[in-house]
Amino acid sequence: MSRSLCVALLLLSCCALSAQNNKNEDHHIRNIVLVHGAWADGSGWKGVYDILAKDGYNVSIVQEPETSFDEDVIATKRVLALQDGPCILVAHSYGGAVITEAGTDPSVVGLVYIAAHMPDTGENEADDGKRFPSDISKSSTIKKTADGFTYLDAAQFHEYFAADLTAEQAAFMARSQVLNKAENFRAVITKAAWRSKPSWMLVAGSDRTINPDLERWYAARANSHKVEVSGASHCVYVSHPKEVAALIEEAASHAR
Repeated sequence: MSRSLCVALLLLSCCALSAQNNKNEDHHIRNIVLVHGAWADGSGWKGVYDILAKDGYNVSIVQEPETSFDEDVIATKRVLALQDGPCILVAHSYGGAVITEAGTDPSVVGLVYIAAHMPDTGENEADDGKRFPSDISKSSTIKKTADGFTYLDAAQFHEYFAADLTAEQAAFMARSQVLNKAENFRAVITKAAWRSKPSWMLVAGSDRTINPDLERWYAARANSHKVEVSGASHCVYVSHPKEVAALIEEAASHAR
């Protein structure tokens, strides 16, 4: 009887543990939506995409037109509408403002900011950037076309935007920039999603496009889960895909 009781208790414990593990697995968010920043496109997410896809996540990448802030928010919500369940919304750089606005969508259960802006309701990233000016804002790197679109000087792109990439990688990114409407940086957030949803922030330690101290300040204000990648440039999502993917997976495993 004693042996039978022990076996029965062991089986019950195993069943309970298995059920708990299944329950935990069920709670992992499987849908990830990635949003790029200014002067870039979705191809920069390739390294992060490969890791997440290999780990079983359903990954979608938004291609914002960058012709207006509203159009970028709409493009993001359009992809969110295609998801088959709750998702983690991720952004780099200017995309942080986009997901702050679009992230109020009910499908979004967590927000991940990768060296990104994180304005509050009533704020815009241009004014927020003045709190901790970046190296690029003090340089002549940002140019403007006659019809009001901004781009980065190709000769300075590597230094200020992608210092930890190879010269060849930086040159390609510089020559394939998506020009961003200047007014986009002054778009005012109507309702900040991070005020009601959990957030994560990855700080790029050697970022020259957004001051790392601003990224830290954003994270502290929002009470975000924060990690830092020492020595990383603004293009940390390209140069350090493992660290970026790890933070996204952390968000997917903890958001509810």
